Amino acid sequence: MALTGRQRPPSEHAFSPHDAVLRTAAPHVARRRFLTVTAAAAMLAFSTNRPARGVTAAPELDAARITNDPFTLGVASGDPLPDSVLIWTRLAPEPFAEDGGLGRQRVVVQWEVAMDEWFALVEHQGVATAHPEYAHSVHVDVKGMMPDSHYYYRFRVGTWISPVGRTRTAPAEGSAADSLRLAAVACQAYQDGYYTAHRHLAQEDVDVVFHLGDYLYEYPVDSAGGDRRYTDRKLPDVFNRETTTLADYRLRYALYKSDPDLQAAHARHPFVVTWDDHETENNYAGAIDEKGGPAEQFLVRRAAAYRAYWENQPLRAGQLPQGPDARLYRRLAWGSLAQFDILDTRQYRSDQAYNDRPHAPGPESDDPARTLTGAAQERWLLDGWRDSAALWHVMPQQVCFSQRKFDLTAPARVSMDAWDGYRASRNRLMAGAKAAGVDNWMVLTGDVHVGYAFDIKDDFDDPASRTVGTEFTCTSIASGGNGARKPTEWDTYMKANPHLKFFDGRRGYLRVALGRENAQADFRTVSAITTPGGTVSTAASFVTEVGSPGLKPA
Repeated sequence: MALTGRQRPPSEHAFSPHDAVLRTAAPHVARRRFLTVTAAAAMLAFSTNRPARGVTAAPELDAARITNDPFTLGVASGDPLPDSVLIWTRLAPEPFAEDGGLGRQRVVVQWEVAMDEWFALVEHQGVATAHPEYAHSVHVDVKGMMPDSHYYYRFRVGTWISPVGRTRTAPAEGSAADSLRLAAVACQAYQDGYYTAHRHLAQEDVDVVFHLGDYLYEYPVDSAGGDRRYTDRKLPDVFNRETTTLADYRLRYALYKSDPDLQAAHARHPFVVTWDDHETENNYAGAIDEKGGPAEQFLVRRAAAYRAYWENQPLRAGQLPQGPDARLYRRLAWGSLAQFDILDTRQYRSDQAYNDRPHAPGPESDDPARTLTGAAQERWLLDGWRDSAALWHVMPQQVCFSQRKFDLTAPARVSMDAWDGYRASRNRLMAGAKAAGVDNWMVLTGDVHVGYAFDIKDDFDDPASRTVGTEFTCTSIASGGNGARKPTEWDTYMKANPHLKFFDGRRGYLRVALGRENAQADFRTVSAITTPGGTVSTAASFVTEVGSPGLKPA
């Protein structure tokens, strides 16, 4: 998140590779831009190669030669389906070495899935290969599992056995599931403090965790770990630079995933992940970087970032990037209780208006052609709502959906990076939700490093207008330091936005219980993150009822 703008040439416009929308004035300019972007895509074959087969495949490493624990980055699972869960690990006996300590050799990995944590009842097992081309990550799509069931999983390389992970499947398609407990997290700048919130999240009784973006930050991390202020260890200099290359991003994930509290949360719960900006670069828009540099250069960086993201997350093969592009938006369900439409609001968006500075809505930001999702993703979302029979429609995504005025004076400034800067795009979604008869609509949001609870209004400028849904922002795990219960802008925001029902600036996570009659959202906040060992408490709880959207104190 950034409220300060970047300087771009005024003629620079957004390019969306998937929608092939070139917002430039002259055809010859559009043609030249297309050719440079295409050339960039061709370059990616050299930086993001796939594993070779046959005689050209990487040689196999004898597991007996691995003398240090290869499971230093933990285990994870994700995207639960009724009959399948994706389980993940990444081998790195030397996690802060560029090759993880395994060189350019492939490693055979055994995996097991059991009904019990002692693995007395192994239900599924097999062998996978950790390829150097994928940073020795392992993604196993375990199929044939029982719906609505808990499982335990682990990996083995030679004599080394990974930590045990716990996961679960979703209820059977269309089944009348009674309840779902979820958590939402976002924004975990390593250098801003300890992952105390993840430590407490690992102890929560939830079915699934949604990570809404900014899993890592591209900024340098000094030898003391920033505000962690290490005195008993020193991080290598390799982290004290901005991430730009594939090697940089892989190393940065190794740093983040070496954290024991993050590992504990992943091992305890399946995650559903989506990115925001910092996994690549702050406030980028499609193929436009923060400073408005050449698209062909930025797409090479984006390809590296997307590749490293997939390598380090529990994602299926369908999310594997193809050069600078990746299909991250996707749909999951929890029986007939809930449909989850997970969005990507970075890859396809139009460039931020007004140089990405806080600005009152105007002709530039309100251009009907502007989009936050891209046309294809927008159609997919609206079609999915139209065809759904779910009770709850939950939209996990990245940036503030509801109107958020920064000023008491008119015209008030709003964020050009959030949906306020793309009001035509937001209006199309709201119209689509209304046309599809989406009554119980819940938006889950990250990005802003604070906890918000909004009523989504049919007309945000009319407090008396109909409430059509609710939005919860989950604050941050670490970004922003300890934070404060009432940030300096608390009074202004609460007065300027009558539909804003809660605002808290401390670190933590969101916990939501969905039921057949209502949903309850609990804002969980931790006492401090700049020192380890903080406590957790519930700052506020709200209820929204089925068929009667709107927030009430629980």
